[in-house]
Amino acid sequence: MNLYHSTRSHALACSSKEAVRRGIAQDGGLFVSDSLGEQKIDVSALATMNYAAIARTVLAMLLPDYTEDEIAACVDEAYTGTFASPEVTPVVPLTEKGDATPSTVPSSVLELFWGPTSAFKDVALQMLPRLMARATGTASTGAAEAESTDNASAPEKIMIVTATSGDTGKAALAGFADAPGCGITVFYPEGKVSHVQKLQMSTQEGTNVAVCGVRGNFDDAQSAVKRIFADSALAERLAERGVALSSANSINIGRLVPQVVYYFAAYAQLMRAGTIQAGDEVEFCVPTGNFGDVLAGYYAKLLGLPVAKLIVASDANNVLFDFLTTGVYDRNRPFFTTISPSMDILISSNLERMLYHLSGGDSKLVASLMEQLAKNGRYEVTPELLTRIQDVFACGWAREDEVSAAIAACWRDHGYLIDPHTACGYHVMEQLAPASGARARVLLSTASPYKFPRAVAEALGLDVPADDFACMEVLAEATGTVPPAQLAELRHKPELHHDVVDVEGMSTFVEAAAGRLA
Repeated sequence: MNLYHSTRSHALACSSKEAVRRGIAQDGGLFVSDSLGEQKIDVSALATMNYAAIARTVLAMLLPDYTEDEIAACVDEAYTGTFASPEVTPVVPLTEKGDATPSTVPSSVLELFWGPTSAFKDVALQMLPRLMARATGTASTGAAEAESTDNASAPEKIMIVTATSGDTGKAALAGFADAPGCGITVFYPEGKVSHVQKLQMSTQEGTNVAVCGVRGNFDDAQSAVKRIFADSALAERLAERGVALSSANSINIGRLVPQVVYYFAAYAQLMRAGTIQAGDEVEFCVPTGNFGDVLAGYYAKLLGLPVAKLIVASDANNVLFDFLTTGVYDRNRPFFTTISPSMDILISSNLERMLYHLSGGDSKLVASLMEQLAKNGRYEVTPELLTRIQDVFACGWAREDEVSAAIAACWRDHGYLIDPHTACGYHVMEQLAPASGARARVLLSTASPYKFPRAVAEALGLDVPADDFACMEVLAEATGTVPPAQLAELRHKPELHHDVVDVEGMSTFVEAAAGRLA
Protein backbone atom coordinates (compact mmCIF):
# COMPACT_ATOMS: atom_id res chain seq x y z
CA MET A 1 0.00 0.00 0.00
CA ASN A 2 1.11 3.57 -0.75
CA LEU A 3 1.98 4.76 2.79
CA TYR A 4 2.45 8.33 3.99
CA HIS A 5 4.94 9.66 6.53
CA SER A 6 6.27 13.01 7.75
CA THR A 7 8.64 15.13 5.67
CA ARG A 8 10.81 15.21 8.79
CA SER A 9 10.91 11.49 9.60
CA HIS A 10 10.28 8.12 7.94
CA ALA A 11 8.89 6.70 11.17
CA LEU A 12 5.20 6.28 11.98
CA ALA A 13 3.98 5.50 8.48
CA CYS A 14 0.24 5.67 7.97
CA SER A 15 -2.37 5.22 5.26
CA SER A 16 -3.70 8.09 3.20
CA LYS A 17 -6.95 8.02 5.20
CA GLU A 18 -5.01 8.53 8.39
CA ALA A 19 -2.97 11.30 6.77
CA VAL A 20 -6.15 13.08 5.64
CA ARG A 21 -7.70 12.69 9.07
CA ARG A 22 -4.67 14.02 10.95
CA GLY A 23 -3.85 16.84 8.55
CA ILE A 24 -0.34 17.35 9.92
CA ALA A 25 2.22 14.84 11.20
CA GLN A 26 2.89 14.51 14.91
CA ASP A 27 6.37 16.04 14.58
CA GLY A 28 5.04 19.10 12.77
CA GLY A 29 6.02 17.85 9.32
CA LEU A 30 3.75 17.38 6.32
CA PHE A 31 2.62 14.01 5.03
CA VAL A 32 4.36 12.71 1.88
CA SER A 33 4.53 9.39 0.06
CA ASP A 34 7.71 7.88 -1.33
CA SER A 35 5.60 6.04 -3.92
CA LEU A 36 4.74 9.29 -5.68
CA GLY A 37 5.73 8.99 -9.32
CA GLU A 38 6.06 5.19 -9.42
CA GLN A 39 2.82 5.05 -11.42
CA LYS A 40 2.16 7.31 -14.40
CA ILE A 41 -1.07 8.54 -15.96
CA ASP A 42 -1.50 7.88 -19.69
CA VAL A 43 -1.83 11.42 -21.06
CA SER A 44 -2.89 10.12 -24.50
CA ALA A 45 -6.16 8.96 -22.93
CA LEU A 46 -6.99 12.31 -21.30
CA ALA A 47 -8.70 13.90 -24.31
CA THR A 48 -11.66 11.52 -24.03
CA MET A 49 -12.04 11.95 -20.25
CA ASN A 50 -14.22 14.52 -18.50
CA TYR A 51 -13.24 16.19 -15.23
CA ALA A 52 -14.87 13.54 -13.03
CA ALA A 53 -13.08 10.69 -14.83
CA ILE A 54 -9.72 12.46 -14.51
CA ALA A 55 -10.39 13.16 -10.84
CA ARG A 56 -11.22 9.50 -10.15
CA THR A 57 -7.97 8.44 -11.86
CA VAL A 58 -5.72 10.90 -10.00
CA LEU A 59 -7.30 10.43 -6.58
CA ALA A 60 -7.20 6.64 -6.83
CA MET A 61 -3.49 6.81 -7.61
CA LEU A 62 -2.60 9.18 -4.75
CA LEU A 63 -5.07 7.93 -2.12
CA PRO A 64 -4.95 4.17 -2.69
CA ASP A 65 -6.68 2.95 0.48
CA TYR A 66 -9.91 4.71 -0.50
CA THR A 67 -12.04 2.20 -2.39
CA GLU A 68 -13.10 2.77 -5.98
CA ASP A 69 -16.67 3.33 -4.79
CA GLU A 70 -15.55 5.81 -2.13
CA ILE A 71 -13.53 7.82 -4.65
CA ALA A 72 -16.41 7.82 -7.13
CA ALA A 73 -18.84 9.01 -4.46
CA CYS A 74 -16.48 11.76 -3.31
CA VAL A 75 -16.00 13.02 -6.87
CA ASP A 76 -19.73 12.94 -7.59
CA GLU A 77 -20.62 14.82 -4.40
CA ALA A 78 -17.86 17.40 -4.85
CA TYR A 79 -18.35 18.29 -8.52
CA THR A 80 -21.92 17.49 -9.55
CA GLY A 81 -24.00 20.66 -9.50
CA THR A 82 -21.51 22.64 -7.40
CA PHE A 83 -19.55 24.38 -10.17
CA ALA A 84 -21.06 26.80 -12.68
CA SER A 85 -18.95 25.47 -15.58
CA PRO A 86 -19.49 21.97 -17.02
CA GLU A 87 -15.69 21.71 -17.33
CA VAL A 88 -15.37 22.54 -13.58
CA THR A 89 -12.08 24.34 -14.37
CA PRO A 90 -12.39 25.62 -17.97
CA VAL A 91 -9.44 26.66 -20.13
CA VAL A 92 -9.96 29.95 -22.02
CA PRO A 93 -7.52 31.04 -24.76
CA LEU A 94 -6.02 34.52 -24.48
CA THR A 95 -6.66 35.83 -27.97
CA GLU A 96 -5.02 39.07 -29.11
CA LYS A 97 -7.21 42.14 -29.41
CA GLY A 98 -6.50 45.17 -31.60
CA ASP A 99 -2.80 45.92 -32.02
CA ALA A 100 -1.58 43.48 -29.35
CA THR A 101 1.55 41.57 -30.34
CA PRO A 102 0.83 37.86 -30.92
CA SER A 103 2.56 35.47 -28.56
CA THR A 104 5.12 33.04 -29.95
CA VAL A 105 3.44 30.26 -27.92
CA PRO A 106 -0.36 30.13 -27.48
CA SER A 107 -1.42 31.23 -24.01
CA SER A 108 -4.58 30.31 -22.11
CA VAL A 109 -6.12 30.92 -18.72
CA LEU A 110 -7.19 28.05 -16.48
CA GLU A 111 -10.25 29.44 -14.69
CA LEU A 112 -10.38 27.98 -11.19
CA PHE A 113 -13.11 30.25 -9.82
CA TRP A 114 -16.41 28.66 -10.91
CA GLY A 115 -17.12 27.04 -7.53
CA PRO A 116 -19.41 28.24 -4.74
CA THR A 117 -16.98 30.81 -3.28
CA SER A 118 -15.43 32.04 -6.57
CA ALA A 119 -11.88 30.96 -5.74
CA PHE A 120 -9.58 28.09 -6.67
CA LYS A 121 -9.74 26.69 -3.14
CA ASP A 122 -13.25 25.40 -3.95
CA VAL A 123 -11.82 22.66 -6.17
CA ALA A 124 -10.11 21.02 -3.20
CA LEU A 125 -12.41 22.14 -0.41
CA GLN A 126 -15.50 20.67 -2.01
CA MET A 127 -13.56 17.40 -2.01
CA LEU A 128 -11.80 17.42 1.38
CA PRO A 129 -14.95 17.11 3.56
CA ARG A 130 -15.97 14.04 1.55
CA LEU A 131 -12.53 12.49 1.96
CA MET A 132 -12.56 13.38 5.66
CA ALA A 133 -15.99 11.83 6.19
CA ARG A 134 -14.86 8.53 4.69
CA ALA A 135 -11.64 8.62 6.67
CA THR A 136 -13.58 8.94 9.92
CA GLY A 137 -16.56 6.78 9.03
CA THR A 138 -19.05 9.67 9.19
CA ALA A 139 -20.14 9.77 5.54
CA SER A 140 -23.89 9.77 5.10
CA THR A 141 -23.44 7.09 2.44
CA GLY A 142 -20.75 4.47 2.16
CA ALA A 143 -19.99 4.55 5.88
CA ALA A 144 -19.68 0.79 6.01
CA GLU A 145 -16.94 0.89 3.42
CA ALA A 146 -15.21 3.72 5.29
CA GLU A 147 -14.81 1.65 8.45
CA SER A 148 -11.54 -0.25 8.63
CA THR A 149 -8.84 -1.19 11.09
CA ASP A 150 -7.11 2.03 10.01
CA ASN A 151 -9.88 4.24 11.40
CA ALA A 152 -11.39 1.99 14.03
CA SER A 153 -9.99 4.24 16.75
CA ALA A 154 -11.04 7.45 15.02
CA PRO A 155 -12.35 10.14 17.39
CA GLU A 156 -16.04 10.83 17.49
CA LYS A 157 -15.67 14.38 16.14
CA ILE A 158 -13.09 16.24 14.02
CA MET A 159 -12.49 19.96 14.54
CA ILE A 160 -10.96 21.55 11.44
CA VAL A 161 -8.69 24.46 12.39
CA THR A 162 -7.50 26.67 9.57
CA ALA A 163 -5.72 29.97 9.09
CA THR A 164 -6.58 31.80 5.88
CA SER A 165 -4.99 34.60 3.92
CA GLY A 166 -8.36 35.22 2.29
CA ASP A 167 -9.79 32.43 0.16
CA THR A 168 -9.20 29.16 2.03
CA GLY A 169 -11.39 30.32 4.91
CA LYS A 170 -14.63 30.76 2.99
CA ALA A 171 -14.03 27.74 0.77
CA ALA A 172 -13.41 25.59 3.86
CA LEU A 173 -16.47 27.01 5.61
CA ALA A 174 -18.62 26.29 2.57
CA GLY A 175 -17.31 22.74 2.37
CA PHE A 176 -17.55 21.83 6.07
CA ALA A 177 -20.63 23.78 7.20
CA ASP A 178 -22.99 21.28 8.87
CA ALA A 179 -20.83 18.35 7.66
CA PRO A 180 -21.54 15.29 9.82
CA GLY A 181 -18.95 14.56 12.48
CA CYS A 182 -17.02 17.79 11.85
CA GLY A 183 -16.70 21.33 13.09
CA ILE A 184 -14.60 24.11 11.61
CA THR A 185 -12.76 27.09 13.07
CA VAL A 186 -11.30 29.67 10.68
CA PHE A 187 -8.87 32.44 11.60
CA TYR A 188 -8.17 35.34 9.24
CA PRO A 189 -5.84 38.36 9.65
CA GLU A 190 -8.07 41.23 10.73
CA GLY A 191 -7.93 44.12 8.26
CA LYS A 192 -5.75 42.22 5.81
CA VAL A 193 -8.32 40.51 3.59
CA SER A 194 -10.59 42.23 1.09
CA HIS A 195 -14.00 43.47 2.28
CA VAL A 196 -15.73 40.88 0.11
CA GLN A 197 -13.51 38.10 1.48
CA LYS A 198 -14.30 39.12 5.05
CA LEU A 199 -18.05 39.23 4.36
CA GLN A 200 -17.89 35.77 2.80
CA MET A 201 -16.61 34.44 6.12
CA SER A 202 -18.50 36.61 8.60
CA THR A 203 -21.87 35.80 7.01
CA GLN A 204 -21.31 32.02 6.98
CA GLU A 205 -24.21 30.02 8.35
CA GLY A 206 -23.90 26.62 10.03
CA THR A 207 -24.26 25.14 13.48
CA ASN A 208 -20.68 23.84 13.51
CA VAL A 209 -18.73 26.89 12.29
CA ALA A 210 -16.61 29.48 14.12
CA VAL A 211 -14.90 32.46 12.47
CA CYS A 212 -12.44 34.80 14.16
CA GLY A 213 -10.21 37.69 13.15
CA VAL A 214 -6.62 37.74 14.42
CA ARG A 215 -4.64 40.85 15.30
CA GLY A 216 -1.63 40.08 13.13
CA ASN A 217 -0.84 38.86 9.64
CA PHE A 218 -1.42 35.48 7.99
CA ASP A 219 1.98 34.13 8.98
CA ASP A 220 1.22 34.94 12.63
CA ALA A 221 -2.08 33.08 12.40
CA GLN A 222 -0.66 30.11 10.49
CA SER A 223 2.25 29.70 12.91
CA ALA A 224 -0.16 29.80 15.85
CA VAL A 225 -2.34 27.12 14.24
CA LYS A 226 0.72 24.88 13.89
CA ARG A 227 1.48 25.44 17.58
CA ILE A 228 -2.12 24.53 18.42
CA PHE A 229 -1.70 21.24 16.54
CA ALA A 230 1.51 20.55 18.47
CA ASP A 231 -0.06 21.31 21.88
CA SER A 232 -0.25 17.85 23.48
CA ALA A 233 -2.05 19.10 26.59
CA LEU A 234 -4.79 20.64 24.43
CA ALA A 235 -5.03 17.44 22.41
CA GLU A 236 -5.52 15.41 25.60
CA ARG A 237 -8.27 17.72 26.87
CA LEU A 238 -10.07 17.58 23.52
CA ALA A 239 -9.68 13.80 23.32
CA GLU A 240 -11.52 13.51 26.64
CA ARG A 241 -14.43 15.20 24.88
CA GLY A 242 -14.13 12.93 21.84
CA VAL A 243 -12.67 15.65 19.60
CA ALA A 244 -9.47 15.67 17.52
CA LEU A 245 -7.98 18.48 15.44
CA SER A 246 -7.28 18.44 11.71
CA SER A 247 -6.52 20.99 9.00
CA ALA A 248 -8.13 22.25 5.81
CA ASN A 249 -5.06 24.19 4.68
CA SER A 250 -2.97 22.74 1.87
CA ILE A 251 -0.71 21.25 4.55
CA ASN A 252 -3.40 18.53 4.54
CA ILE A 253 -2.65 16.02 1.79
CA GLY A 254 -6.42 15.76 1.21
CA ARG A 255 -6.40 19.44 0.23
CA LEU A 256 -3.39 19.11 -2.05
CA VAL A 257 -4.34 16.00 -4.02
CA PRO A 258 -7.54 17.38 -5.61
CA GLN A 259 -5.53 20.33 -6.94
CA VAL A 260 -3.38 17.95 -8.99
CA VAL A 261 -6.48 17.06 -11.02
CA TYR A 262 -6.95 20.39 -12.75
CA TYR A 263 -3.48 20.32 -14.30
CA PHE A 264 -4.43 17.11 -16.09
CA ALA A 265 -7.87 18.55 -16.91
CA ALA A 266 -6.24 21.61 -18.50
CA TYR A 267 -4.00 19.38 -20.61
CA ALA A 268 -7.05 17.39 -21.74
CA GLN A 269 -8.87 20.55 -22.81
CA LEU A 270 -5.83 21.80 -24.73
CA MET A 271 -5.70 18.49 -26.60
CA ARG A 272 -9.42 18.62 -27.42
CA ALA A 273 -9.00 22.17 -28.71
CA GLY A 274 -6.14 21.07 -30.98
CA THR A 275 -3.69 23.42 -29.23
CA ILE A 276 -1.37 20.54 -28.34
CA GLN A 277 -0.97 16.85 -29.07
CA ALA A 278 -0.37 14.09 -26.52
CA GLY A 279 3.18 14.32 -25.26
CA ASP A 280 3.65 18.04 -25.99
CA GLU A 281 5.08 19.99 -23.07
CA VAL A 282 3.07 22.77 -21.42
CA GLU A 283 4.31 25.59 -19.19
CA PHE A 284 2.16 26.61 -16.22
CA CYS A 285 2.35 30.00 -14.49
CA VAL A 286 0.99 29.89 -10.95
CA PRO A 287 0.32 32.83 -8.59
CA THR A 288 1.09 31.44 -5.14
CA GLY A 289 2.04 32.37 -1.62
CA ASN A 290 1.87 29.12 0.35
CA PHE A 291 3.32 27.08 -2.56
CA GLY A 292 0.46 24.56 -2.52
CA ASP A 293 -1.07 25.42 -5.90
CA VAL A 294 2.24 25.16 -7.74
CA LEU A 295 3.31 22.07 -5.77
CA ALA A 296 0.20 20.35 -7.14
CA GLY A 297 1.65 21.03 -10.60
CA TYR A 298 4.90 19.35 -9.55
CA TYR A 299 2.92 16.33 -8.36
CA ALA A 300 1.20 16.25 -11.76
CA LYS A 301 4.62 16.29 -13.42
CA LEU A 302 5.73 13.36 -11.26
CA LEU A 303 2.59 11.49 -12.34
CA GLY A 304 3.55 11.86 -15.99
CA LEU A 305 2.12 15.20 -17.13
CA PRO A 306 4.49 16.75 -19.74
CA VAL A 307 5.37 19.96 -17.89
CA ALA A 308 8.01 22.18 -19.48
CA LYS A 309 8.31 24.50 -16.48
CA LEU A 310 6.34 25.64 -13.45
CA ILE A 311 6.54 29.42 -13.00
CA VAL A 312 6.13 30.67 -9.43
CA ALA A 313 4.60 34.16 -9.46
CA SER A 314 4.80 36.27 -6.30
CA ASP A 315 3.61 39.71 -5.22
CA ALA A 316 5.69 42.21 -3.22
CA ASN A 317 6.07 39.57 -0.48
CA ASN A 318 8.61 37.90 -2.75
CA VAL A 319 10.29 35.46 -0.37
CA LEU A 320 9.74 32.61 -2.84
CA PHE A 321 11.36 34.57 -5.68
CA ASP A 322 14.44 35.22 -3.57
CA PHE A 323 14.65 31.58 -2.51
CA LEU A 324 14.26 30.19 -6.04
CA THR A 325 16.87 32.66 -7.26
CA THR A 326 19.50 32.40 -4.50
CA GLY A 327 18.75 29.25 -2.49
CA VAL A 328 18.31 31.36 0.67
CA TYR A 329 14.89 31.36 2.33
CA ASP A 330 14.65 34.36 4.67
CA ARG A 331 11.39 35.49 6.23
CA ASN A 332 13.19 38.24 8.16
CA ARG A 333 11.90 41.04 5.95
CA PRO A 334 9.13 43.64 5.86
CA PHE A 335 5.61 42.28 5.43
CA PHE A 336 3.52 44.09 2.82
CA THR A 337 -0.27 44.27 2.74
CA THR A 338 -1.06 44.27 -0.97
CA ILE A 339 -4.06 44.20 -3.32
CA SER A 340 -3.36 40.46 -3.72
CA PRO A 341 -3.93 39.54 -0.04
CA SER A 342 -4.15 35.76 -0.49
CA MET A 343 -0.47 35.84 -1.53
CA ASP A 344 0.69 38.00 1.37
CA ILE A 345 2.68 35.19 2.97
CA LEU A 346 6.29 34.94 4.17
CA ILE A 347 6.24 31.34 5.44
CA SER A 348 5.35 29.06 2.52
CA SER A 349 4.41 25.80 4.21
CA ASN A 350 4.24 23.55 1.16
CA LEU A 351 7.81 24.37 0.21
CA GLU A 352 8.69 21.73 2.80
CA ARG A 353 7.18 18.98 0.64
CA MET A 354 9.07 20.18 -2.43
CA LEU A 355 12.34 20.18 -0.46
CA TYR A 356 11.69 16.61 0.63
CA HIS A 357 11.02 15.30 -2.86
CA LEU A 358 13.83 17.16 -4.64
CA SER A 359 16.37 16.29 -1.94
CA GLY A 360 15.74 12.63 -2.68
CA GLY A 361 13.65 12.05 0.43
CA ASP A 362 16.22 13.44 2.88
CA SER A 363 14.00 13.85 5.95
CA LYS A 364 16.96 14.73 8.20
CA LEU A 365 17.84 17.63 5.90
CA VAL A 366 14.24 18.85 5.85
CA ALA A 367 13.96 18.63 9.63
CA SER A 368 17.19 20.62 9.97
CA LEU A 369 16.05 23.31 7.53
CA MET A 370 12.68 23.67 9.26
CA GLU A 371 14.41 23.93 12.65
CA GLN A 372 16.61 26.70 11.26
CA LEU A 373 13.53 28.47 9.91
CA ALA A 374 11.78 28.25 13.28
CA LYS A 375 14.82 29.45 15.25
CA ASN A 376 16.45 31.95 12.91
CA GLY A 377 13.81 32.71 10.30
CA ARG A 378 16.07 31.58 7.47
CA TYR A 379 17.87 28.64 5.88
CA GLU A 380 20.00 27.98 2.82
CA VAL A 381 20.07 24.95 0.53
CA THR A 382 23.15 23.62 -1.25
CA PRO A 383 23.96 24.74 -4.81
CA GLU A 384 23.29 21.16 -5.99
CA LEU A 385 19.77 21.14 -4.52
CA LEU A 386 19.09 24.64 -5.84
CA THR A 387 20.02 23.48 -9.36
CA ARG A 388 17.55 20.59 -9.13
CA ILE A 389 14.87 23.01 -7.95
CA GLN A 390 15.58 25.48 -10.76
CA ASP A 391 15.33 22.69 -13.33
CA VAL A 392 11.64 22.43 -12.40
CA PHE A 393 10.66 25.93 -11.26
CA ALA A 394 11.10 29.40 -12.75
CA CYS A 395 10.01 32.52 -10.90
CA GLY A 396 9.16 36.20 -10.99
CA TRP A 397 7.30 38.81 -8.95
CA ALA A 398 5.23 41.94 -9.43
CA ARG A 399 5.23 45.27 -7.61
CA GLU A 400 1.88 46.83 -6.73
CA ASP A 401 1.96 49.19 -9.70
CA GLU A 402 2.85 46.27 -11.98
CA VAL A 403 -0.13 44.28 -10.71
CA SER A 404 -2.49 47.14 -11.56
CA ALA A 405 -0.81 47.61 -14.93
CA ALA A 406 -1.21 43.90 -15.66
CA ILE A 407 -4.96 44.05 -14.98
CA ALA A 408 -5.25 46.96 -17.42
CA ALA A 409 -2.99 45.35 -20.03
CA CYS A 410 -4.82 42.01 -19.99
CA TRP A 411 -8.13 43.82 -20.51
CA ARG A 412 -6.69 46.07 -23.22
CA ASP A 413 -4.84 43.36 -25.15
CA HIS A 414 -7.20 40.42 -24.70
CA GLY A 415 -10.53 41.75 -23.46
CA TYR A 416 -10.09 39.45 -20.48
CA LEU A 417 -10.71 40.57 -16.88
CA ILE A 418 -8.43 39.26 -14.13
CA ASP A 419 -8.13 39.67 -10.39
CA PRO A 420 -4.94 40.97 -8.68
CA HIS A 421 -3.56 37.51 -7.90
CA THR A 422 -3.96 36.33 -11.49
CA ALA A 423 -2.44 39.67 -12.53
CA CYS A 424 0.76 38.81 -10.64
CA GLY A 425 0.97 35.69 -12.78
CA TYR A 426 0.11 37.57 -15.97
CA HIS A 427 2.86 40.11 -15.35
CA VAL A 428 5.46 37.43 -14.64
CA MET A 429 4.42 35.32 -17.65
CA GLU A 430 4.73 38.36 -19.91
CA GLN A 431 8.22 39.08 -18.56
CA LEU A 432 9.59 35.56 -19.09
CA ALA A 433 10.23 33.93 -22.44
CA PRO A 434 8.47 30.58 -22.91
CA ALA A 435 10.43 27.62 -21.56
CA SER A 436 12.38 25.57 -24.09
CA GLY A 437 10.12 22.92 -25.57
CA ALA A 438 6.85 24.46 -24.34
CA ARG A 439 4.08 24.18 -26.95
CA ALA A 440 1.54 26.09 -24.84
CA ARG A 441 1.42 28.30 -21.74
CA VAL A 442 -1.32 28.21 -19.12
CA LEU A 443 -1.91 30.91 -16.50
CA LEU A 444 -3.80 29.70 -13.45
CA SER A 445 -6.52 32.21 -12.52
CA THR A 446 -7.17 31.80 -8.83
CA ALA A 447 -10.18 34.02 -8.13
CA SER A 448 -13.00 36.00 -9.68
CA PRO A 449 -12.10 39.67 -10.23
CA TYR A 450 -15.32 40.49 -8.39
CA LYS A 451 -13.77 39.33 -5.12
CA PHE A 452 -11.53 42.42 -5.43
CA PRO A 453 -13.76 44.89 -7.29
CA ARG A 454 -12.08 48.02 -5.94
CA ALA A 455 -8.55 47.03 -6.98
CA VAL A 456 -9.71 45.89 -10.42
CA ALA A 457 -11.84 48.97 -11.10
CA GLU A 458 -9.05 51.30 -10.01
CA ALA A 459 -6.62 49.47 -12.30
CA LEU A 460 -8.98 50.05 -15.22
CA GLY A 461 -9.20 53.77 -14.42
CA LEU A 462 -12.88 53.68 -13.49
CA ASP A 463 -14.60 55.97 -11.02
CA VAL A 464 -14.67 53.85 -7.89
CA PRO A 465 -17.53 54.35 -5.41
CA ALA A 466 -16.96 53.87 -1.70
CA ASP A 467 -19.21 50.82 -1.47
CA ASP A 468 -17.73 47.55 -2.78
CA PHE A 469 -21.06 46.36 -4.13
CA ALA A 470 -21.66 49.59 -6.00
CA CYS A 471 -18.12 49.09 -7.29
CA MET A 472 -19.15 45.67 -8.61
CA GLU A 473 -21.94 47.34 -10.56
CA VAL A 474 -19.56 49.92 -12.05
CA LEU A 475 -17.14 47.17 -13.05
CA ALA A 476 -19.89 45.07 -14.62
CA GLU A 477 -21.25 47.99 -16.63
CA ALA A 478 -17.81 49.04 -17.89
CA THR A 479 -16.69 45.56 -18.94
CA GLY A 480 -19.89 43.77 -19.86
CA THR A 481 -19.07 41.00 -17.39
CA VAL A 482 -21.37 39.64 -14.69
CA PRO A 483 -20.51 39.35 -10.99
CA PRO A 484 -21.08 35.89 -9.48
CA ALA A 485 -24.44 35.78 -7.74
CA GLN A 486 -22.93 34.43 -4.52
CA LEU A 487 -20.75 37.54 -4.24
CA ALA A 488 -23.37 40.11 -5.22
CA GLU A 489 -25.85 38.76 -2.68
CA LEU A 490 -23.43 39.26 0.23
CA ARG A 491 -24.60 42.86 0.57
CA HIS A 492 -27.94 41.59 1.90
CA LYS A 493 -26.62 38.96 4.31
CA PRO A 494 -26.26 39.63 8.06
CA GLU A 495 -22.83 39.27 9.63
CA LEU A 496 -22.93 36.42 12.13
CA HIS A 497 -19.32 36.31 13.34
CA HIS A 498 -17.66 39.28 15.04
CA ASP A 499 -14.88 37.79 17.21
CA VAL A 500 -11.34 39.18 17.04
CA VAL A 501 -8.49 37.88 19.23
CA ASP A 502 -4.78 38.37 19.73
CA VAL A 503 -2.55 35.57 18.47
CA GLU A 504 -2.16 34.35 22.06
CA GLY A 505 -5.94 33.92 22.34
CA MET A 506 -6.35 31.58 19.37
CA SER A 507 -5.87 28.36 21.34
CA THR A 508 -8.54 29.34 23.87
CA PHE A 509 -10.92 30.20 21.01
CA VAL A 510 -10.35 26.78 19.42
CA GLU A 511 -10.95 24.96 22.70
CA ALA A 512 -14.21 26.83 23.24
CA ALA A 513 -15.37 26.05 19.70
CA ALA A 514 -14.44 22.38 20.14
CA GLY A 515 -16.40 22.34 23.40
CA ARG A 516 -19.53 23.44 21.56
CA LEU A 517 -18.90 20.73 18.96
CA ALA A 518 -18.56 18.04 21.63
